[in-house]
Amino acid sequence: MSGIDGSSEDELSVTPPKTWAAGVPAVAHALEYSLAQTSPRRTMLTLLNVNQAKGIDCPGCAWPEPGPKQRHLNEYCENGAKHINDEATTRRITADFFREHPISELAGRTDQWLNHQGRLTEPVVKRPGSDHYEPIGWDAAFDLLATELQALDSPDEALFYTSGRLNNEAAFLLQLFARAFGTNNLPDCSNMCHESSGSAMQETLGVGKGTVSLDDIHQADLVFVVGQNPGTNHPRMLSALEETKRNGGQVVAVNPLPEAGLFRFKNPQKVRGVIGRGTAIADQFLQIRPGGDLALFKALNLLLLEAEDAAPGTVLDHDYIRENTSGFAEFAEQARELSWEQVRAATGLTREEIEQVRDRVLASKSVIVCWAMGLTQQKHGVPTIREVVNFLLLRGNFGKPGAGACPVRGHSNVQGDRTMGVWERMPQSFLDALEREFGFTPPSKHGWDSVDSIRAMLDGRAKFFLGVAGNFVRAAPDSELTERAMRRCRLTAHISTKLNRSHTVCGETALILPTLGRSDRDVQAGGEQFITVEDSMSAVHASRGRLEPASEALLSEVAIIGRLARRTLGANPEIPWEEYEADYSTIRDRISRVVPGFEDFNARVAEPGGFVLPNPVNSGNFRTATGKAMFTANGFEMLTAPPGHLVLQSLRSHDQWNTIPYAPNDRYRGIHNARRVVLVNPDDLAELGFADRAEVDLVSVWHDGVERRARNFRVVGYPTTRGSAAAYYPETNVLVPLDSVADISNTPTSKGIVVRLEPTGS
Repeated sequence: MSGIDGSSEDELSVTPPKTWAAGVPAVAHALEYSLAQTSPRRTMLTLLNVNQAKGIDCPGCAWPEPGPKQRHLNEYCENGAKHINDEATTRRITADFFREHPISELAGRTDQWLNHQGRLTEPVVKRPGSDHYEPIGWDAAFDLLATELQALDSPDEALFYTSGRLNNEAAFLLQLFARAFGTNNLPDCSNMCHESSGSAMQETLGVGKGTVSLDDIHQADLVFVVGQNPGTNHPRMLSALEETKRNGGQVVAVNPLPEAGLFRFKNPQKVRGVIGRGTAIADQFLQIRPGGDLALFKALNLLLLEAEDAAPGTVLDHDYIRENTSGFAEFAEQARELSWEQVRAATGLTREEIEQVRDRVLASKSVIVCWAMGLTQQKHGVPTIREVVNFLLLRGNFGKPGAGACPVRGHSNVQGDRTMGVWERMPQSFLDALEREFGFTPPSKHGWDSVDSIRAMLDGRAKFFLGVAGNFVRAAPDSELTERAMRRCRLTAHISTKLNRSHTVCGETALILPTLGRSDRDVQAGGEQFITVEDSMSAVHASRGRLEPASEALLSEVAIIGRLARRTLGANPEIPWEEYEADYSTIRDRISRVVPGFEDFNARVAEPGGFVLPNPVNSGNFRTATGKAMFTANGFEMLTAPPGHLVLQSLRSHDQWNTIPYAPNDRYRGIHNARRVVLVNPDDLAELGFADRAEVDLVSVWHDGVERRARNFRVVGYPTTRGSAAAYYPETNVLVPLDSVADISNTPTSKGIVVRLEPTGS
């Protein structure tokens, strides 16, 4: 059987899901992949430098590193090792490649094949009417881009997209360029993943970032891991949870699928992880229905209120609530309206299971809730996270060791990009600071996020798309609609290190602008440069490439953005783009005067390990509408599927980084040599009348009447919750309607798609 992306699934094999993660196999797989991409010497050079105080920040995820003195010599995980050496590959794409492969052919290749062709080495252009990319000089490329931007009827016809792989310095320049050009159209990957976290936390706490440190994770009495799979998406989190357990803390895992890393972790850097049984992680596993997390936390909050009723003054932190919060009475009144029938229907959990969690909470003085896209990519993702905040406020779990809120972001610098101003709705205080520093008035009208940008391209309101890092076409929802939107642009351009699907979905004119990778040495007129990033816990630190660049023709992201800005906007002494390109410290000087918390940026980031940005929540400073942390009254909502349908969530395989699979395997879940599979509970398969390994199409159900179909999948019986299913993205992004978004945050609902299964060819 062949998938529509050209992948072959004739070799599908299934083994029982693993009950532990990492161990010696993780080391072996990491080295096997790394050595297939590059030489032993380059592999050793990258691995000894990744995540070290004076080394390369891993582009793979945003999980923080321990302090410089606590770091292991091998401070990386299996997937981090794969990712850094995937970038360090010695494979190269030259002009001969593009002469040999027309764009129409490349569009039929798999994501994995495109990635494995190697590093891009020179700028290329697709001219109108052509089916080939051809070489173009940098000056000609910038002239082409600048001419197109200057010809737009309005700056708002341009879109400037970025993913979290971008560094702070380039991100700051990108938003500066866009706003100096005259638009706030700065969609980014946060729009499609953690926007719900920011929306909920900004409203209730006054800051859209997590409030905990790595030491807090280690010290917590109880850690919730909700809607996430750390064994695959951020494996170094398992080392932190191992430390939690060794310090006497407990872990509650909440997920529709049993994930190997949440059961047992064999740390390959410790003897017990190599020859022993490793460390049991989850003390309790709640196998919840997709979208049931809101009901779960509402139920926990009701149980805490009832426990306080039974023993007044012993459960809730009344002093904290009185001094630091508002809205408690309204919250408590609504919380008591919840019925256990509603909870059972939404979660699939028994009251006894939830009461057991309550007992763990009551026995804990410090609690952290960690979550990821299992919460954020639901229609009611924002109220769910507001309810998590309610839960933490009830017992004063902010501003003390081992307690707080921890949204776990996937990209290495997705949080830093937002801090630097890459957001379509930056507050007026930030825009005012830009005006004071650079002498121009930034536009105040809000721009378009990722979903609205697709709509704008579709109807002709946006005609120019610049993507800086990332793979927008494959990350976005409603794949066929997104591709149609991109093809309506007059010009599309991508600043990239490697080939991906977005390069094959072209506007009338298209450019690929190759850039330095995180692992490459960056030498400019002012000498060798370093860049900075911000991790999920607000630590800002330096990253220095160690390898010779893949090509002499490569420019850094800072250089590309600066040269394009200078060519488009003309000379401006207040924004000396050439100076910024020559010496990145001059960018950091400007950041220090614009972005709060970055004062004396250059000196502080020069310290080993960098510095941590202040979090006002932990000092009792809440920048909310009331000046206090806000309890919220969130109505009961649940996700339901009609008879004969399932609720599908998209997820990553273990051998995958964001939209790019490294291999067609997911060994922790026991799936090998295939990606077009859908995991369904065996009882649901029997009820629906499908045999295990049957060939099916997935058809999403949405009220607009448009049929969205993902073809040629195999069903695999798997211990998911009843009524649910799971399949890999980006293959299933085609099923997510553009208009199916989370309330308030506008995040695509990739974890709550109602689908039916149809036999292939029916």
